[in-house]
Amino acid sequence: MPIYEYACQSCHQTLEIRQKFSDTPLTICPACGGSLEKLLSAPALVFKGAGWYCNEFPSADRKKGLEAEKVAATSTSPAACPTKGGNGTCGGGSCKS
Repeated sequence: MPIYEYACQSCHQTLEIRQKFSDTPLTICPACGGSLEKLLSAPALVFKGAGWYCNEFPSADRKKGLEAEKVAATSTSPAACPTKGGNGTCGGGSCKS
């Protein structure tokens, strides 16, 4: 539900009221009984989580960086074992075939 901001014409008090879209706007100030005016203000909007701008619509530079990260991740395969003529892999100082 959105939060609407109202200002009283008589006592100049401002209110923030949480209302449905279908609710009728307030017209009477709860503090003094004067008339209320609905104010326009910037919405408090925060996008959190994955799937927003950086992930879904990257710039050309960001795309190049993502591709470089993928290439670097796939090129870190284990080295061939020099003692077995390249038939095994070396891991932690011991050869495995």
